[in-house]
Amino acid sequence: MTDASTYTPPSVWTWKQANGGQFANINRPVSGATHEQDLPRGKHPLQLYSLGTPNGVKVTVMLEELLALGHTGAEYDAWLIRIQEGQQFGSGFVGLNPNSKIPALLDCSGEQPVRVFESGAILLYLAEKFGALVPTQPAQRAECLSWLFWQMGSAPYLGGGFGHFYAYAPTKIEYAIDRFAMEVKREMDVLNQRLAQSRFIAGDDYTIADIAIWPWYGALAKGLLYEAAEFLQVHEYTHVQRWAEALAQRPAVQRGRMVNRVMGAPASQLHERHDASDFDTRTQDKLKPT
Repeated sequence: MTDASTYTPPSVWTWKQANGGQFANINRPVSGATHEQDLPRGKHPLQLYSLGTPNGVKVTVMLEELLALGHTGAEYDAWLIRIQEGQQFGSGFVGLNPNSKIPALLDCSGEQPVRVFESGAILLYLAEKFGALVPTQPAQRAECLSWLFWQMGSAPYLGGGFGHFYAYAPTKIEYAIDRFAMEVKREMDVLNQRLAQSRFIAGDDYTIADIAIWPWYGALAKGLLYEAAEFLQVHEYTHVQRWAEALAQRPAVQRGRMVNRVMGAPASQLHERHDASDFDTRTQDKLKPT
C-alpha cells in the first residue's frame, strides 16, 4: 500500500471546519437549527421536503407508484431543500426532522399533522397508510422488511463510505477506497445472488424493498453513481443489471427520479412537483435561491 499515513489520533478530537472536502460547509458536529426559516405548504395533504438524491428518490418513486395504482390520496407537494445552502438547518425543517437530513414528510390528512423522517420509515408509513407495496402475509412481509432494513444499514457504506472517499474527499486515501470498494462489491454480490432466485428483491412482487434499494444499487449498476461503474466492474452483476433495467423502465420510477432533481440535463429535472401536470409543463424551480 502506498502513501501510508503517519497520522496519530489526538487524545481529544477537535473540529476542523475546513476539513471535509465538498461538503465541509454543511457538515458539523452539532445538531439543531442555525436560522429561522418556515417551510412552505401546498394544497395536498402530503407535503414532502426533499432533494433528488438516492434517499430522496425513494420517496418520490413511492408516491408516484401509489398514484399509478390509483391511490389519489397520495397526491403530494414536493418542495426542494437545497442542502448545499444549508436549508435543512432551517427551523421549520429541523422541526420535521431533528436529524436535518432529507427527505422529510408531513401528512396533514388527519386531525393532527404527522411528521415522518428517515426514508425507510417514510416508505413503510406510506405503504401501511395506503395498503400497498408491502406484503401482508407474515413470511412475505418479513422478507420485504428484512431487505428494506438491509438497505438502510448497507447504503451508508456505499454513500458516506465509498462515495465520499472515491468521489468527494479532498484527499484520495487508498486504504479507505479499497475498504469501501470491497464492501460495496460484497453488497452487490448479495443482491446478485438474491436476484438470481427471484424476480424482485422480496420475491415475485414489486415492493418497498425494491423502491428503497434501486436508487442506490440499481443506479450504481446503471452507471449513475459516482462515475464508478468501470472501477467497480458493475457489469459482472448480471442479475442486478436485469432488475435495475426493469425498474428503470417503470414510468413511476422515471417520474420519481425527476422530482426535486437539480443535476443532469434540464429535461430530467423537476425542481418542485405540485401536480401531475408539472411533468408535462416542466415547472422549474419556484424556490429561487437568494
